[in-house]
Amino acid sequence: MNSNLFLVSNMLVAIPAIAACVLAFESEYRRSAIINLCASGATFLFALILLLTEPETGTYLFVDDLNIVFIVLSTFIGFTTSIYSASYIEHEIETGKLGPVNVRFYHAMYQTLMCAMNLALLASNIGLMWVAIEVATLTTVLMVGIYRTPHALEAAWKYFILGSVGIALALFGTILVYMAAEPAIGQGYDAMVWKTLMEQAPQFNPRMLNVAFVFLILGYGTKVGLAPMHAWLPDAHAEGPTPISAVLSGLLLNVALYAVLRFKMLLTANAAAIAPGPLMITLGLLSLILAAFMLYRRDDIKRLFAYSSIEHMGIIAFAFGMGGPLANFAGLLHMTMHSLTKSAIFFAVGHITQVSGTQKIADIRGLTQSQPILGWGLVAGVMAIVGLPPLGIFMSEFLVVSSTFARQPLLAIPLVFGLLLAFGALLLRLTGMAFGEPTGREAEVKASVIPLYAHLALVLLAGLYLPSHIVAWFQNVARLLG
Repeated sequence: MNSNLFLVSNMLVAIPAIAACVLAFESEYRRSAIINLCASGATFLFALILLLTEPETGTYLFVDDLNIVFIVLSTFIGFTTSIYSASYIEHEIETGKLGPVNVRFYHAMYQTLMCAMNLALLASNIGLMWVAIEVATLTTVLMVGIYRTPHALEAAWKYFILGSVGIALALFGTILVYMAAEPAIGQGYDAMVWKTLMEQAPQFNPRMLNVAFVFLILGYGTKVGLAPMHAWLPDAHAEGPTPISAVLSGLLLNVALYAVLRFKMLLTANAAAIAPGPLMITLGLLSLILAAFMLYRRDDIKRLFAYSSIEHMGIIAFAFGMGGPLANFAGLLHMTMHSLTKSAIFFAVGHITQVSGTQKIADIRGLTQSQPILGWGLVAGVMAIVGLPPLGIFMSEFLVVSSTFARQPLLAIPLVFGLLLAFGALLLRLTGMAFGEPTGREAEVKASVIPLYAHLALVLLAGLYLPSHIVAWFQNVARLLG
């Protein structure tokens, strides 16, 4: 690997790892918040350097057009969430919900999570990727239970148990891929390296690959939040700190999706293996429709948007399952827009719950009057997430639907049905929360709204105009995905 590229890719892992070690011993909140922010910002800057490099493979880390998309998006949202986190956690300290030990633990785990996700995205070895995703899972389990309330601990245990089942299935699938590759490549490290696997994939045992992919999509699909393996996600969102909800929806789900896409490429390269698309389409539609119905029954604002994440991960899985240049482009665009929009929504929701002192939707009313900056931010976020023009998700959903109509018109029926169902549910919930007479108590909160409106501005810009170099970049990745 080129020495400069080797340095950059290693810094993407090393910076958050070093920051995590430092933060584990830093007890003063303001200093730890600044260190967390600076480390996240430095990681994002190094990620931007990857845009100027040529794809290259090393022994343990590699860079190509596909993982650059995920890394830049991941580090950007990690950076903006660290800005938002500073004011959010400060309020939690002032109200006594978190103590010095909890805060020190929170910041150390935040950077550990960033390190693990970057490592998973950069790993050139399928075993190393699995380990990194497992570390990211365990880190978020600990952060979900940080409040130490009975409900938080229950949510953390539920996440741990379901996540462990999922990661065990993914491990078994990874072992089967190694076994399928062994006759063609031989034993040892090379049989687990992405570049070698892709080159030799046509020679692999197709039956072994078929079984492996079933385990892999069920295992990593648990982390993506695809139904019916989604049960951990609403509880984790509801009980954990809101910055972690933003990271879960905006980043961790994408990292697991990245693993699924890598293995999908492997199967596509083997002509004798099953087409992975139909399974992804089925799980995607199931997630979309189930989540859309569940949106009508939620009474907790964070659970509401957790189900919205399940809905949109279903749309993304559906798009990548359809495959082809247009559907893959739409899937990439939708993943990017969803990550930016959903994290922005959670930025608003976090401060709204602090202001109102509750997560109950029925007790949150008239936000545009009582808290206009947060209220209108939430309105804009929901308008974006339901796919109204001219915001970016409208464009990505339009491309998904139009490509489906062109290739599989019958599949467009449940797709559009799920989209309309979710559209109605979210607008119904938003109307009561944003408008009308304010109710309930209001606390004084120093809200950090810059990340919220920065994300929404990017989503609006993407809906109005996508720069030609970004379009070309996404088109190249779409072709790579097959």
